[in-house]
Amino acid sequence: MAGVTVVGLGPAGPDLLTTATTAAVAAIPVRFLRTRRHPAASAVPAAESFDEEYERAASLDHVYPRIVERLVAAAEEHGRVLYAVPGSARVAEHSVELLVADPRVEVEVVPALSFLDLVWDRLGVDPLAGGVRLVDGRRFAVEAAGERGPLVVAQCDSPAVLSEVKLAVASPPASVVVLQRLGLADEMVTEVAWDDLDRSVVPDHLTSLWMPELASPVGAELVRFAELVRTLRARCPWDREQTHASLTRHLLEETYELLEAIEVLDDALGAGEDDAVDAAYEHLEEELGDVLFQVFFHATLGAEAGRFDVADVARGIHDKLVHRHPHVFADTEVTGADDVMRNWERLKQDEKGRASVMDGVPANLPSLLYAFKVQRKAEALGVEAEAPGTLRLSELSTPAELGQALFATVAVARRLRLDPEAALRAAAASFRDDVAAREGGGGPA
Repeated sequence: MAGVTVVGLGPAGPDLLTTATTAAVAAIPVRFLRTRRHPAASAVPAAESFDEEYERAASLDHVYPRIVERLVAAAEEHGRVLYAVPGSARVAEHSVELLVADPRVEVEVVPALSFLDLVWDRLGVDPLAGGVRLVDGRRFAVEAAGERGPLVVAQCDSPAVLSEVKLAVASPPASVVVLQRLGLADEMVTEVAWDDLDRSVVPDHLTSLWMPELASPVGAELVRFAELVRTLRARCPWDREQTHASLTRHLLEETYELLEAIEVLDDALGAGEDDAVDAAYEHLEEELGDVLFQVFFHATLGAEAGRFDVADVARGIHDKLVHRHPHVFADTEVTGADDVMRNWERLKQDEKGRASVMDGVPANLPSLLYAFKVQRKAEALGVEAEAPGTLRLSELSTPAELGQALFATVAVARRLRLDPEAALRAAAASFRDDVAAREGGGGPA
């Protein structure tokens, strides 16, 4: 039967190779390397590597089955071949798992020194006593879901992996230990602030993380969703063509659909019908997901441009909200919601360096919303818009008079703490339903 002998190259240079590995390399002339990107790869001369499989594959899920197929074909041709992998063949080596499970070949695995042996030594940790778990950095969100540590996170070989790890942890620790190139002359074991993990660390294929404790389980679904968006961007022709500008129409459409779902829920809650409320909540959840997709899509485009990723977006809004709520996170005293809004506008003006609170009002807002925002910002300065006296609509004759009447109506809505946009939409919807009912009944519209 065709056979494959799998050897591990150990965690570092050729000096840490085992005698058994060296003997297997010498005995088997047809040799393969999973990758040449390893300090001990030079100890396997005249070997063919699978590096090109990584370069041309769309994802790692395609790489490992392809490696197995090539190894099986070579074994069937030559009788027995050698397959050398980094570290120990039984530790975090998915290609070896697939190979061992393949019935077409007989697989012999030669034990080797693992990078984990050096990890325990450098950290001074007994993994059995501490109950340490090893997880793959590329699948951190899934494999570490529900875990609170201690964890060794292996294969943190790119900034993207470090960003995904950061995003997955809802309540992160203050710092994490980064282990790089253990066993080599330039090995590093450093403690890094959590916020700097994907900023100050330059990862390579010999980078791992040590997390002795996590404050709360990881947010697996968010990272899984981020991975899905990146996959769509890479493989779907439509998604590949999109830009920030081309997505604006979709963002607007999804936002209006979300607003409609909220209105449906509000009506259902008012009617008190349990089935309608359940259906409305399900609809709202779906529409929130559609809006979330737009946010993640824009963040993915930002990451491709090297500007920001979804973790930066979350971090930015987190820090901004903390700063804008000094009555919650500092010692500012407020007496109610009005004080909160005045503080918000003042802090926002200071942050943006604006000469006026009006500088932040987008000029292209719908007119009703624009009037509402202008009035609310003026209220923060103690300036009140005039409310109407008795409106005589029949006496309005010019655009200016009509505009003043509408503006005054917005002032009434704001003082009543009502949303004029929602009120007008509800009135229009009621009128629409009334007209539709008259159409169905044959009465006058």
